[in-house]
Amino acid sequence: MSRETASADKPLTILHVDMDAFYAAVEVRDHPELRGKPVIVGGPSRSRGVVSSATYEARKFGVRSAMPSAQAARLCPQGVFMPVRMERYLEVSREVMRIFRSFTPLVEPLSLDEAFLDVAGAERLFGDGPAIGRKIKERIRAELGLVASVGVSYVKYLAKLASDLEKPDGFVIIRPEDVERRLPPLPISRLWGVGPKTESRLQALGLRTIGDVRAAGEERLVRELGDFGAHISRLARGEDDRHVEPSWDAKSIGAERTFERDLSALASMERELLEIAEDVGSRLRAEAVAARTVQIKVRFHDFRTITRSRTLERPTDITREIFDVARDLLQEKAGVKGARVRLLGIQGQNLAPPGTGQGTLFGEKSRAKERRLDKVIDALRHKMGHDAVVRARTREESR
Repeated sequence: MSRETASADKPLTILHVDMDAFYAAVEVRDHPELRGKPVIVGGPSRSRGVVSSATYEARKFGVRSAMPSAQAARLCPQGVFMPVRMERYLEVSREVMRIFRSFTPLVEPLSLDEAFLDVAGAERLFGDGPAIGRKIKERIRAELGLVASVGVSYVKYLAKLASDLEKPDGFVIIRPEDVERRLPPLPISRLWGVGPKTESRLQALGLRTIGDVRAAGEERLVRELGDFGAHISRLARGEDDRHVEPSWDAKSIGAERTFERDLSALASMERELLEIAEDVGSRLRAEAVAARTVQIKVRFHDFRTITRSRTLERPTDITREIFDVARDLLQEKAGVKGARVRLLGIQGQNLAPPGTGQGTLFGEKSRAKERRLDKVIDALRHKMGHDAVVRARTREESR
């Protein structure tokens, strides 16, 4: 048995593949003149938007995802800000997932740019887990012009940890015999599920490294943290009994906008809501799914945030229907009258194939016509840019 295939009871067949700086990398690939520059994908540098992605050239200045764009501009004044092009990232993500599924059907996407793979059934065709991991990296680079980091191990947690240890362009294998050496020195934030609040609580208990968690023992951790204590105790020992759960369907599709200035006029909110509905509808149609539930998100000037939703008789991917529901929720349920709003969002939930549910013949003919119109608009925008087609309502209200 080779060293890379470990032992019979712990084969290295779980992969975690994570695209490096995905949104920013797509922008650099599509705009070669940006190569080597600090590229920041997100809201304009003087807006109240946030950073969605940044190249490693920008990260050297401290720019990180979810950071306010204005702060990113202060840290990296030479940064090149690019708008988010979600439709483009979805398109490239489908190509990435296609490569994954050419090796195994057992693919569990975690987001557009990362997934777990169980390649146990693919070893006869493509070699052992590490060999498959290298082949995937090579194909992503050769076919898509992008870079991925790959982690290989015998359980999901260690594969995910491995993919993050040597970014960018990393390739790390964690074997059973590596656990005692590699895990103890790492900070507790490397334990899957430990966020800032839990990290602070663990530090208050004197636990700062994974080695500290191991030394504390499961009994103490359960006493302090309940079931979560047992969970992180097992992870700290390199134990994780979760299987790769293949999924082809997104759980929800949404979009939101943070405004440079608070909105107080209902007409302005509705205009922005229509553009968000167009984004969500376009993404639903691109994924060939429809939303049975439409949810809006409203963040007020004081950062108070609410959500309101409505479940429909028929799932929809039609922009007008999404907007009509979102507008009604905004007017009737959100309490925006006289308020100042800094963010609006729409999310399509409970996704299903388009055309499911019951409807009248006349209604279906009308909906089919609207869907065809939406798809024409999608095609024109994909070819000529988002501003190539502007709905009359949006144009009239922007005057």
